[in-house]
Amino acid sequence: MTTVNGGISFWYADTGVPVPREPLPGDISADVCVVGGGYTGLWTAYYLKKAVPFLRITVLERKFCGYGASGRNGGWLYNGIAGRERYAKLHGHDAAVALQRAMNETVDEVIRVAEEEGVDADVHKGGVLEVAYTPAQLSRLKAFHEAEAAFGETDRLLLGARETAERIRVAGTVGGSWTPHGARIHPVKLVQGLARAVEELGVVIHESTPVTEIRPKHAVTPYGTVRAPYVLRCTEGFTAALKGQKRSWLPMNSSMIATEPLPKEVWETIGWQGRETLGDMAHAYMYAQRTADDRIALGGRGVPYRYGSRTDNDGRTQAATVEALREILVRFFPATAGVAIDHAWSGVLGVPRDWCASVELDRATGLGWAGGYVGSGVATANLAARTLRDLVRLDSGQAGPTELTALPWVGHRVRRWEPEPLRWLGVHGLYAAYRLADRRELDAYSAQTDPVARAADRVSGRG
Repeated sequence: MTTVNGGISFWYADTGVPVPREPLPGDISADVCVVGGGYTGLWTAYYLKKAVPFLRITVLERKFCGYGASGRNGGWLYNGIAGRERYAKLHGHDAAVALQRAMNETVDEVIRVAEEEGVDADVHKGGVLEVAYTPAQLSRLKAFHEAEAAFGETDRLLLGARETAERIRVAGTVGGSWTPHGARIHPVKLVQGLARAVEELGVVIHESTPVTEIRPKHAVTPYGTVRAPYVLRCTEGFTAALKGQKRSWLPMNSSMIATEPLPKEVWETIGWQGRETLGDMAHAYMYAQRTADDRIALGGRGVPYRYGSRTDNDGRTQAATVEALREILVRFFPATAGVAIDHAWSGVLGVPRDWCASVELDRATGLGWAGGYVGSGVATANLAARTLRDLVRLDSGQAGPTELTALPWVGHRVRRWEPEPLRWLGVHGLYAAYRLADRRELDAYSAQTDPVARAADRVSGRG
């Protein structure tokens, strides 16, 4: 069977790629202009319109809602957030705990709104299981588990090899950590349902409308300019395409495969009855879910970055990446050795230089933004959007400060990425180092993290 490569993602296989909404008809004015029709932009429009129904809100999207990471991700609605440890160092432990608590609650908030708005996104709240299969990974897993507990996640479970296998039988697993704060979703069903809900509230969405420049009170496109007191940038991995933003957030590539539906006898071998989302403690980590139609959708790093912050063309990925992901699949689940890979695709996620997600509204210019989720955006986008809502309401005098506006990621600034070719060389060098460290740890009997990975963490800003 031939693997479909690209076509945006597997998540469009049932419905097909949507016909875009009408582009911007010319120069218009609005109260709020949201740039980007993914999770962040649509959630921001949703919460603002619900809070202040008279606002004229326009969303601009260069392709169609869900074209980017919101339509290509692994379907992990979970409580991870990029940069928590750094925020603890900058603002204190309690501030980081408040941020983590908000993320825990966000998982249920997304599920609640989806139910309220009649969005069937194949949601199953089975939690998140992260596994270790080398001594070094087990050491990191235990440290990770202790860190999560220290940030208030007291309902997380540390599992031995047998307890982990009772949930999902990953070959060679020596331990696991499970949190209830996670759910499997169908990403496209969520983003398309959210777009419909936003339009029903009276928000105007213009697709096929690339924004080329954002400046105070202006979003400039080839079809006209939207003038608004507030212009909110919600472009995540595609931010580099905007004028003056090429080095703000690095568009990191992540790739996925989806198997054919697996027969009952294979699932009896694997387990996975709880339909947890699944990850590991490798440096070049993987992520997976059991889909509603009983496939395995599995992702990881392929080619990590394209020179000059370029993004892919409709999700097509290299054959070597597809094969590397298949190898991970079979290593984890030997019973899948003969199954077909129905679909492969890639997408980009936004990575700040310090690996910290952030939200900001410049009160002097009315320019706001949110992103830098480093792959944890399905839930984080919702918290960021509610925070942008509160910042706009605070700035416009419609409301006072809230718990969300006091979170430590608000107003966080970070230096820009290095110019080319340093950026390309650095990212490719780092991921080569991480893959080398993973291979060395597989062959070693040491509980210590490989020194190559420790060095790469220090250089990258992750350590």
